[in-house]
Formats: sequence, structure tokens, C-alpha cells
Amino acid sequence: MGSPAELYIGVDIGGTKVLAAEVSASGEVLATARRTTPGRRVRVELVEDALTEAVHEVADGRPITGVGLAAAGFVDNAGERVMFAPHLPWRGDPTRSRLEARWGTLVVLDNDANCAARAELELGVARGAGDALLVTMGTGIGGAVVLGGTLLRGRNGMAGEFGHMQVVPAGLPCECGGTGCWEQYSSGNALVRFVRARMDVPHHSPSMLEELCGGDPAGITGPLITQAARAGDRLSLSAFASVGEWLGIGLANLAAAFDPELLVIGGGVSAADDLLLDPAREALADSLVAGRHRVIPPVLRAAFGPEAGVIGAAAMARTGF
Repeated sequence: MGSPAELYIGVDIGGTKVLAAEVSASGEVLATARRTTPGRRVRVELVEDALTEAVHEVADGRPITGVGLAAAGFVDNAGERVMFAPHLPWRGDPTRSRLEARWGTLVVLDNDANCAARAELELGVARGAGDALLVTMGTGIGGAVVLGGTLLRGRNGMAGEFGHMQVVPAGLPCECGGTGCWEQYSSGNALVRFVRARMDVPHHSPSMLEELCGGDPAGITGPLITQAARAGDRLSLSAFASVGEWLGIGLANLAAAFDPELLVIGGGVSAADDLLLDPAREALADSLVAGRHRVIPPVLRAAFGPEAGVIGAAAMARTGF
């Protein structure tokens, strides 16, 4: 009898959800499982319980060859610990070794945006690019820097934390402890906040979101806003115009610093595609220094969209990092 097929699982751990997936060597997602992330004010064990449930559901009793973890947080250069996570409770925890012991298989760990960049570099829209920046938009913003075809990790392994660049001094408070961070103005949270704030105003203009959320603004989610925007809802379109404009402003700052060949947008909010990217492209062109005298990098949606993190994480597990 031949040996059993190898099973590699990628796990993307974000601020609101866990996505686990069996991924083939060619990057095809074969099976998935989802769980809700317990939040950042809970015991770390509860987050790891959710990861375990999702991994075991995907495995379905089969032996696991390796698991790659894509964490929405600051991962150390050794790939051992999540040193800090704005939306999760990890604070220097030995995440990799603890889960490896718990699952009894090889586990590798990296930042979620680095994993997404790996998927896009090897199999997606950044394939063959020498210099590229990837921005992941979900609950917050993550990022990855590719220079000369190599992923830039930085001294501490924490390069690419674009979401916590301050864009508004003394601006909105952020989960990281700072204020005015970019992700407070351009992210899934920012999209929902924009809509809820306007729905809370007395005698506001009607929106189809009221029907979609049953009249309760607390029920508003990013996918509902995307659905309404595609149907022409003015409030939803205004939300994407605002979040997209802020995205373009931030991208202009990054392009000024790194002068990349292309800018890739991934994460859950990227599912809105041109609803988000069109205003971002316009703001990038308007904001980029010397925009008339340079080639403005194209802004592309990640080929694998919200699944880029799990695909890159599984690829990382195949090579051991």
C-alpha cells in the first residue's frame, strides 16, 4: 500500500474570524472550516481552542503533515511567538511550539500579510514582481514589503505594519493603544463605523441597509455594506468612497517611500473590488508626490482575495518556513 496523501493546512487568524483550509501544492483550496475569533479580551487558550476546532474539522480524522499559521499580529523573526496583536490576546506567547505540541505535527508561524504576499508572489498577481507592496484589509490593516523579489522582514520580523502608521495626529483611538492610525480610517471596522454613525443620526436619508440589518445598526457588517453598495445604495457607496479615499492616501505615502512596481490589496474588504479600489486609485493619483512625473504603480486586487493568507500559510508549511 502507498503512503497516505500529505495534508497541509493553512490557518488565517484575524480579528473576527478564523479560516482554516486544506491547500494543494498548486494553491487550490480543497476544504475549509471557519470559526469566530473570541476577541482580544479573552484568555489565549480560547483563541487556540477555536484554531484547534477549525484545523480538526478540515483534517476530518486524517493525519496532518503540517500546519501554517497566518496571524494578524507582530510575529518575531524566529517565527516562534506572536509578540503583539491589536485585535487578539497574544502578547509574546510561544504560539508555534504550544500548538505544535497540541496538534502533534509540524507548525510554522508568520504574520498574515507576509503569508498573503507569499501566495501572491508564488501564484498570484505579484508573480515575477521584483518590488511590490501588499496591503491586507480586514478588521484592520496589515502589510508586506517585497524588495528585489525578497520579503522584507525587518530587524524584529515586524516590517509592514502599515495599519499603525499615524495619519491623523490625536485622531481616532486604535486597539494598538495609539491614536489616528491608518486602519481607523480605512478597514472593515472603518467601513462599518462610517455607516453606523450615519444611521444613528435622526431623520437620516433612507438606506436599504436598514432592511438588511432589520433596523438595528449593530447588525451592520462589511458584507452587507458591499451587497447594498452593489445595489446602488447611496450610504454604502459613500462608505466605500471614504474608506477607499483613505486607502489611496495611505498607498500614496507607501509609494513615496518604496516606489514599488505594484500595489496589491487583499483581505476580506478586497472582496468589494472596484467599489473600494476605484476611489483608492483616484486618491493615490491625486496624493502621490510628483504624480505627473512618474509611473504610478497599479493597484490590483489580490488574486486569492480573502484566501491568500491560508494559501500562503499552507505553502510555508510545505517548505518549513
